[in-house]
Amino acid sequence: MNILANSPEGRDIAHHFHGYTNARAHLENGPMVIDRGDGCYVIDNTGKRYFEAMSGLWSVGLGFSERRLIDAATRQLERLPFYHNFSHKTHDPAIDLAEKLVSLAPVPMSKVFFTNSGSEANDTVLKMVWYRSNALGQPQRKKVISRLRGYHGVTIASASLTGLPNNHRSFDLPIANVLHTASPHHYRDAQPGESEEAFSDRLAQELEDLILAEGPDTVAAFWGEPVMGAGGVIVPPKGYWTKIQAVLKKYDILLVADEVICGFGRLGTMFGSESMQMQPDVMMMSKQITSSYMPFSAIMVNDRMFEPIADESDTIGVFGHGFTGGGHPVGAAVALETIKIIEERDLVAQAAETGAYMQHRLGEMTDHPMVGEVRGFGMLGAVELVHDKATKAPYEAPGKLGALVNADLTERGVISRNMIDAMALCPPLISTREDIDVMVDGLAASIDAVHGSIAA
Repeated sequence: MNILANSPEGRDIAHHFHGYTNARAHLENGPMVIDRGDGCYVIDNTGKRYFEAMSGLWSVGLGFSERRLIDAATRQLERLPFYHNFSHKTHDPAIDLAEKLVSLAPVPMSKVFFTNSGSEANDTVLKMVWYRSNALGQPQRKKVISRLRGYHGVTIASASLTGLPNNHRSFDLPIANVLHTASPHHYRDAQPGESEEAFSDRLAQELEDLILAEGPDTVAAFWGEPVMGAGGVIVPPKGYWTKIQAVLKKYDILLVADEVICGFGRLGTMFGSESMQMQPDVMMMSKQITSSYMPFSAIMVNDRMFEPIADESDTIGVFGHGFTGGGHPVGAAVALETIKIIEERDLVAQAAETGAYMQHRLGEMTDHPMVGEVRGFGMLGAVELVHDKATKAPYEAPGKLGALVNADLTERGVISRNMIDAMALCPPLISTREDIDVMVDGLAASIDAVHGSIAA
C-alpha cells in the first residue's frame, strides 16, 4: 500500500507517528485510511466497506453512526464545552454520571473519579493504592501484583502492570513494586492432564507463594481483567476467581478489576465482574462507556479504598492528583447517553443472546486442522491458530499465521486483529446474527485459504 496512493487527495501523510505499529515498515507501506462509519461497518477512502469485528479497539459498542451520541455531544458543547473538577468545582453531567455508575455497580461502591483513558485510570489507581497505604501507616505496603498476558495500558505505571513483553522491551519497564503472576490460560499453561479446577488451584497456590515470598504486609493490591482482552481473550478456568479472591481476602489485599473492555455489556452482564463473580474494591472503565465517541474513563472505589484516601487528603490539605480533561462535560454527557441507550434497548441482554450465537458459530471451527483453540465469553472471542494441533506449534514463527489470516480477512472486508496467532473478535453490541455470520464466515474462509496456501 503506497502512502500517497491511499491518502485523501494524494496528500503526503508520512508525518503521522502511529501507535502499535512498526514505524519503519509504516514509512514504506502507509496506512489504511478510514473515512466514515455506518453502524457496525466502516468505509475506507476508496469506498471499500468493512465489518468492524473489533469494535474499533474493543470499544465502539453502539456502532459508528449513533445519532443520539452525536446530538448529546453537540448539546453539551453548546451549553458548557468545558469545565474542570478541581478545587470543589463540578458540573451536572459529572454529578449525574457518578450517581449513575454507583447505582449500576455490581458490588457496593462509594465514589467515582474521572480520567480520560484506561491507561490513565490504571495509572491513577496505582497512585491511589500507594497513597492509601501511606494513609494507613503502612508505608512498606507498596507492591502490587498483576498477571502475565494481562493488559492495563501504556503509561509508565499501567504498562508496568501490563504483562506483555512488547510493552516492556526497550522502555525499561516494569517499574519497581509491580510483580506478575501466572496467566490463567489453561490451553497454553496447564500441565498435561491438568483439569481446569486443578489448574485454578495451582494458580491460586502460586499467587499465595508469591505473596508469602514478598511478605504479605508489603502487598497492597491485585489487578485483573475479568476476561483478559489484548493478551489473547483469555477466559479464566473453572473456579479461578473464587480461589484467587480467597487468597486476597486471607492477606487483606485489595482487588482491582479492570473493566475497560469487559464493562457495559460485553460479557452479557453490565460489568464483567458480574459474569466472573468478582467482588472488587476498585473498578476502572473506559472504551464502551462512551462507545469511544469521546475519550473518557472512570474509576469506582468502595469505602475501604476511599476513606483512608479522604483522611490523608485532609491531613495534607489536598488530594494532589487530577487531569484537566478528567470528567469532561462533553464526555460525561455522551457517557450518560450511551448508558441510557444500552438500558433502553436492553443491549446487555441482547449481547448475552447474540454472544451465545457467536460462541456457537465460532465453535464450528474447533475441528479445523489449523485451529488450536476457540475461546470466548459473551461478545468477546478468539480463535488461536496453530501449525500443529498436537504440539500447538506455530508456523515458521509466532505471529506468522495470525498475520497471514488477518491480511486475507481484511481483503474479504472484515477487520479483526491478530494477537500473535490468536484472531480476536469483539463486534459491536448492536451486531445482529447476520453480522455475526458475516464475521465468522469471513474468518472461516480466510483460515481455509491460508491453510490451503501453506499445504500447497
